[in-house]
This record gives sequence, C-alpha cells and structure tokens, in this order.
Amino acid sequence: MAEQRVPVTIAVPTFRRPEKLAALLPLLVEQARELDATGETRTEVVAIDNDPHGSAREVVEAAAAQAGADGAPITLRYAHEPQPGIAAARNRALDEAARSRLLAFIDDDERPRPGWLRELVRVQRDAGAALVQGWVDPEYEVPPSSWILAGRFFVRRTWPTGTALTVSASNNVLLDVDQVRESGLRFALDLGLSGGEDTFFTSQLAARGYRLVWCAESVVTDLVPASRITRRWVLRRALSHGNSAAVVRIRLAGSPARAVAARVASAIGGAVRVVGGVLRCGLGVVTRSEVHQARGSRAAYRGVGMIVAAVGGLVQEYARPAGPAALSSTEGHEKAPKTTG
Repeated sequence: MAEQRVPVTIAVPTFRRPEKLAALLPLLVEQARELDATGETRTEVVAIDNDPHGSAREVVEAAAAQAGADGAPITLRYAHEPQPGIAAARNRALDEAARSRLLAFIDDDERPRPGWLRELVRVQRDAGAALVQGWVDPEYEVPPSSWILAGRFFVRRTWPTGTALTVSASNNVLLDVDQVRESGLRFALDLGLSGGEDTFFTSQLAARGYRLVWCAESVVTDLVPASRITRRWVLRRALSHGNSAAVVRIRLAGSPARAVAARVASAIGGAVRVVGGVLRCGLGVVTRSEVHQARGSRAAYRGVGMIVAAVGGLVQEYARPAGPAALSSTEGHEKAPKTTG
C-alpha cells in the first residue's frame, strides 16, 4: 500500500494589501505544485484575512478560480479572522492547519524564490525539527539613503543550513504541526499589535526542548516600501524591537522574583544602550561616519524601548486607527506606535 501524502498548509496572514496579496498567491500555488510533483505531499494555500471587513475575500476567490484553471489542482482557501492582531491571525492559521502535518508562514509583502517551500520541507524532514526558518532578503521600492545603507537595517543574518536556533521570526518559517500541538503553545494574543509574538512563541518552543533549525536555501524577498525606508521608521522599529525583546525576556523569567530581576536587567541594559548609542552617534558626527551615526541612533532607540518594558510599558507598533480612517487605510501597521502600561 502506498504511503499517504504528507499534508502541508501554506498560510498567508494579510491585512489590507490587496495588490500585494494578488501578486503573491499565484506564486504560492506554483510552489505548492512544485512540492506536490514529488508525489510525497498534498499542499494547500490559505489566506488569513485579518481585516474585520473581510476585504481580501474577492482577491482570494479570484486567485482560487485562476489556480483551478491554470494547471494541476491546488486548494486555495480564504479564512476570515476578524480579531485584530497578527497573533490572532497566526493562531487562526494553526487552526486551519489542524489536519496538516506541516505549516509554512509567509508574509503578504514577501515573494518566495524558487525552491522556497521545497527546501523548508527537506530540512524539516532531515532534521526532524519542530521549526525551520529561512532567510529574508530585502528588495527596496526606492533607493535607500546612505544612512540606511550604512546601518544595514534591512539586512538579515544567515547561517549554514542545520544551525540550531533558540528563537525565530515567523515570516519565513515552517512548523511541524504535530510537535507544536504537543507543546501546547499558541501565539500570545496580547502581543498581536505590539509585535514580539513570534519571538515569545519560538523562545518558548526552544525552551521546552523542541528543535529549531536554520535553512539557508529557503529564501523570500522582502518588498520594502518607500514608507519604511526612512530614519523615522527605522528608529520607531528599533524602539519597538527593544521593547518586545525585553517584554519577552520578562515573560520568560518563570517566577515573580526572576521577573523582577529581568526588569532590572532590562532597565540597566536599556540605559547602557541609550548612553552608548548617543556617544557612538556623537562620534559619528565628529568623524563624519554614517555607520556610527546610524548604528548609534538605533542602539539608543532600542534602549529606550527596553526601559519602557522594564517599567511595564508595551509599545503597540501595529496599533490600528479607529473610525473612518481605519476603513480606508491599506497600511494600518505603518501608523505611529502607541505605548500602553
């Protein structure tokens, strides 16, 4: 008797980016067809619409109809998750993949390169890992300034395939659904509008003894819009990342006493980054080094975010506008971050 094909789900969380989603879905269908051509998998694509108004439905239905007419049948489904926040969308993806063995995440503003999904699946099979993370390579909508290039703010690190990880992002990642279910973990809903939900989730997964590994051959292109290629956006992101990293550290502490120690360490570490960042930025001004100016500025803002977390603040980087503005916004996550206590 022939072995059953391994069920695989590709999940795309999306929020009011119809043009980008429409361009991405056919590429994912092709990735699914390529993988299924091996005869070992049965792959579906699910778009998780996080817009309460369900604005992505028509885009997904049109792509599904086209997929059915173009070649080998691939299931392309629409799922509506009205609860705001990326954590809710990722949890919905876990639910939608309940009957699958593997779940791949890709963001709606990314594009998979050839072999993206195949390589994730290969490394997961070889390593038996609960999570495999791939590389994200930036492509800029407009030429970045020399300050942006000097800081290398959008350049992601990479490692040899199989390198063990203790934490992972979730925009180019493959999960073993069975192992995740066994762990009992879900994405933290209260981090859905602040970011850091993937850091918290994957750090917990690693802390519980599950294996996380790197795949250098699985690559997606990150389409960086002009609105992000600015000093203001980079520094806002640094503040948010410093905040979320410290929040995760505090939450992982494990006991009230350790949580207090983590808060103190975050406050001290944040202060050190602020002072060191300001000094480095000043050195950059004196020496006319844009590298020092850029990296120093980011370090200082990251430190501020850590201090905010130490005193109980949570930076809501992806806070969404309320009222009429919310209905017309296509980039709700680009708004200025808010801080809650």
